[in-house]
Amino acid sequence: MVKRAGGALLLSVRIDHDSPRPVSTQLHVLLRELILSGSVAAGDRLPASRTLARELGLSRTTVIEAFDRLTAEGLIESRVGAGTYVSRVLEADRPRPPDPNVIALEARAPRLARATAQAIERFAERRRLPSVARAFTTALPAFDAFPMAQWARLSAKHWRGGRGDVLGYGEPVGHPQLRQAIASHLRANRGISCDAGQIFICAGAQQAFSLIGSILLNPGDRVWFENPGAIGARNSLIAAGAELVPVPVDEQGLRVDEGLRLSPRFRLAFVTPSHQQPLGMVMSLERRFALLHAAEQAGAWIIEDDYDGEFSFGGSPLPTLKSVDATGLVIYVGTFSKSLFPSLRLGFLLAPPALVGTLNTMMSRVLHGVPTSVQATVAEFIDEGHFASHIRRMRRIYAERHEALHDAAQRRLAGLLDVVPSQSGLHTIGRLHSGLSELEVARAAEARNITASPIARFSIAPVPETGLVLGFGGIKPAEIEAGVGVLAEVIEGQMRQARKLAVTRK
Repeated sequence: MVKRAGGALLLSVRIDHDSPRPVSTQLHVLLRELILSGSVAAGDRLPASRTLARELGLSRTTVIEAFDRLTAEGLIESRVGAGTYVSRVLEADRPRPPDPNVIALEARAPRLARATAQAIERFAERRRLPSVARAFTTALPAFDAFPMAQWARLSAKHWRGGRGDVLGYGEPVGHPQLRQAIASHLRANRGISCDAGQIFICAGAQQAFSLIGSILLNPGDRVWFENPGAIGARNSLIAAGAELVPVPVDEQGLRVDEGLRLSPRFRLAFVTPSHQQPLGMVMSLERRFALLHAAEQAGAWIIEDDYDGEFSFGGSPLPTLKSVDATGLVIYVGTFSKSLFPSLRLGFLLAPPALVGTLNTMMSRVLHGVPTSVQATVAEFIDEGHFASHIRRMRRIYAERHEALHDAAQRRLAGLLDVVPSQSGLHTIGRLHSGLSELEVARAAEARNITASPIARFSIAPVPETGLVLGFGGIKPAEIEAGVGVLAEVIEGQMRQARKLAVTRK
């Protein structure tokens, strides 16, 4: 019996000595899989540690370490004077493979909340946008220009602090130093009158949108949403049960008159006034006042997503909607994903006074907050002046990259794609000529490793605008120029196909 069990193990256990994983870990995983799959039955005796070590060419210490881990998991047990056996408990608890002679019934679908089930149904056909640093991925900052040395120094400084501060639970509403730093930055640089008590730290803007939706929306509540508009916010609000009202935009931003025509009664409005996502226009002051008035009349709230408002090419950053809000109905959401880097997963919301108490209660009772180490490092980065210096440098870099895209487009895309000049941000749009399908162009570009997101990807309802959203922030001018060349070839190829198809139809 011992020889059969040992032989079976030796036939299937293969240790990769070139793998970075420790040998004892590999052995533990392989033995665990054999036991759980039933290849070694409950009650079977395993080879002695010396025998297995000799057969596999391993040290006995390595085998004993793997056996100890399996014992701790309850998968094997040692019997004094008799050896090591697979636990009998697995006779009842181990999942068994389905009987091939029995037709397997379809697994019962989980019973989901109505809002979640509807949201999943709406998400089913939508793929996640690419997030690799290449031409022309959107929403990626210039990783190559990030001050890693300063960041590493500040991060190390925090980790040298007291263990309670570093390893313990942080404040659910946010690290006090970071809340104060953000409030000071918003007052000085974004023209927003606020205090630290109104700042709530979230795991990115996405969590902020979800939190706002869970607090303010009941399933079926109507939400004005820019069309086209920001995908992440759209998905978060749908998941919260919102009924989105697609409100068109024009050169002045959200069409408030159309919003009132489509849904005079609404609970929430979502806007990106400083740099409309994705079309890039700035909401006019007249539209801002009209939106504030409409929200006040309807008793609605407004979410202002200032996702890349720091990066204006023309000098001072563009004004925020919150800075002219006298109604106390604007919830301002910001993120460090664009101003620093996305993997921070760090954002914040600035709550109007009426919501501060609710958010304090909800976050203190339900959430544990963002890791303190991340918050403390960002707070020091801001307080020491590195954030302001970084933003100023990024404005210059993004202006150069925007100019590189515009110049290359004039030389290579003339008559194919009209790239629209932008005043700020990390992306712009290009309008297609000749009635080409933006979806087909985007697919063909993807086949050439070029990201060119169709405007329709951002739309809830059909829009008259046809074109591509082009990110330029995350790549250098040389890569931009090369990407423009490839994109030109793609569009020219699509135009040739369209002409051939037209001739065939005739």
